[in-house]
Amino acid sequence: MKFPKAHTLKEIAEIIGSEFVGDDVFPVFGMNEIHVVEEGDIVFVDHPKYYDKALQSKASVVLINKKVECPEGKALLISDDPFRDFNRLTRHFKPFQTAGASVSDTAEIGEGTIIQPNVFIGNHVKIGKNCLIHPNVTIYDNCIIGNNVTIHAGTVLGADAFYYKKRPEGFDKLLSGGRVVIEDHVDIGASCTIDRGVTGDTTIKEGSKLDNQIQVGHDTVIGKKCLIASHVGIAGCVVIEDEVTLWGQVGITSGATIGTKAVILAQSGVAKSLEGHTTYFGSPAEEAREKLKQMAHVKKIPEILEKLKKN
Repeated sequence: MKFPKAHTLKEIAEIIGSEFVGDDVFPVFGMNEIHVVEEGDIVFVDHPKYYDKALQSKASVVLINKKVECPEGKALLISDDPFRDFNRLTRHFKPFQTAGASVSDTAEIGEGTIIQPNVFIGNHVKIGKNCLIHPNVTIYDNCIIGNNVTIHAGTVLGADAFYYKKRPEGFDKLLSGGRVVIEDHVDIGASCTIDRGVTGDTTIKEGSKLDNQIQVGHDTVIGKKCLIASHVGIAGCVVIEDEVTLWGQVGITSGATIGTKAVILAQSGVAKSLEGHTTYFGSPAEEAREKLKQMAHVKKIPEILEKLKKN
């Protein structure tokens, strides 16, 4: 997430009431999570296990809960609770805006696009040309939709990320300030839910087709010309490369990458990244023929045990 203008390190520190290490006028251009952070951004870290990863990342400013040696060319914001203060920055730069109408005055809708009854379109949404948005679709603030996109009834674009920190008093939510970006010629079925990024974009690239009742988690990127069948659940921060096929009820864990032209058969569970140009099956998902052989061997176990008893 980029700020509307550059801010100084001192200005950011004043927003969250923190100490800082670095020049007062050190420039800050945005804030992002570790997997999408860029030069000029703030990243937060609140566990020693991840200090080095954050300090060695592309981030220019590290919001951290311990005074550590500051790497050259970077700055630090010292906070007793970086998670809380990252939320404070999100509230400051991306505050919640109420909507005064079913279609916001700030929404941009392209020529030839059809909006059916009971659609909600939030603030600063951009929809391209020749799209068809069916009834009861909800499009939250800041979503971007390309040309020739079809979205079927009941789908929700841009709900918050499912991202919580466990505290003694309960779960603390990490606020979402990112977007959903849908590129040209994408079809999205009925009752799908596509969550926005925490600070970045959840993206569905050109030509991909989604069936009904699919969940796409925050910051996930779905490549070009992918085919995704009903009841698939994709966790946050997943990368699905081009021309991947996911059949019904596939589940994919957070942070996994699915390689180009991979095929994952129905009811498979993906617990790690998978290479492309291969068909997978099972839970955990493995190369399909090998998995089916394993299942065939398992079926023979009672027969083998019976023979052993007789011997």
